[in-house]
Amino acid sequence: MTTPMLASATDYGRMYAREVGGELLVPSITTVIGQQANDLSGWHGYMAAKAALEDQRSYRASSSAGLKFAVIRDAASASERFRDAAAARGDRVHNYAEQVALRAMGQPYEVEGHRENLIAHGEQAFADRFDEWWELYRPKPLATEVTIWNETVGYAGTLDLVAEIAGHTCIIDYKTKGTDRKGRVKPLDDKVVMQLVAGLKAEEALVDAEQGDWEPWRHGEAPILMGVALGETQVVPQQANPHLLKSNWFKFCALKRVWDYNRELTEADHEALMPVIPPPTPKELAAATHVAASQLEETPDAAAS
Repeated sequence: MTTPMLASATDYGRMYAREVGGELLVPSITTVIGQQANDLSGWHGYMAAKAALEDQRSYRASSSAGLKFAVIRDAASASERFRDAAAARGDRVHNYAEQVALRAMGQPYEVEGHRENLIAHGEQAFADRFDEWWELYRPKPLATEVTIWNETVGYAGTLDLVAEIAGHTCIIDYKTKGTDRKGRVKPLDDKVVMQLVAGLKAEEALVDAEQGDWEPWRHGEAPILMGVALGETQVVPQQANPHLLKSNWFKFCALKRVWDYNRELTEADHEALMPVIPPPTPKELAAATHVAASQLEETPDAAAS
């Protein structure tokens, strides 16, 4: 997503400050959740193999070492290129969604400009499906792209939307998703529940980034946490199971502690591993004992004391 004003990338992941130009104090919600290990080796391998097979230079690479290296190098970075392209697409879709919410809130907006940007990238279908979802669910936006802070646990984040739907306050997170072979939007990851419950547990909301003004979080009792999968063929909203919120919150707090420990270890002055010398051989040990005995014989007064 688009980087919020108070967030910056660091060696420890994205972190937030309390005001523009201030000290980076806490990690972002997604950085904390990122402490959970994910095995993506299969996906990386698939993307590399796919890129190599689809590379038009492959049939000529067998007779050229340089060309073979170029094909291998480009295939190895295929997953990174896909990830970066997906992130850029997600930014464009999120920006459009934000403008729609601003328009509904009576604030300055640029809906058409962001729609044109999606059209220029061949992504108009995402805007069309989002508009259909907006018309169907008729949300009343209360806040959009709102930055929140939790001082007790130590994290911050930016929520896509807080809105009232059918009289209920909802905390909403958009996820731009691809489409499967059956033309259906790909499902949300269960980790979105952790992201939503971390938003629910916020203590403050940003009022003015330049001045560093914050106010108490007003939506800590929101009854509905909703993840919305935005695709080219459909939009699928799903509610976080209320019975699993406590467990997801405890898991999130545990991951925050993992982040804390990892940072402490990285910043430690001492090396994590130290050299170990081999023990003395029996011959070396005997020689050392003999020398020590000789020294005692030469200084009887010191030995007696």
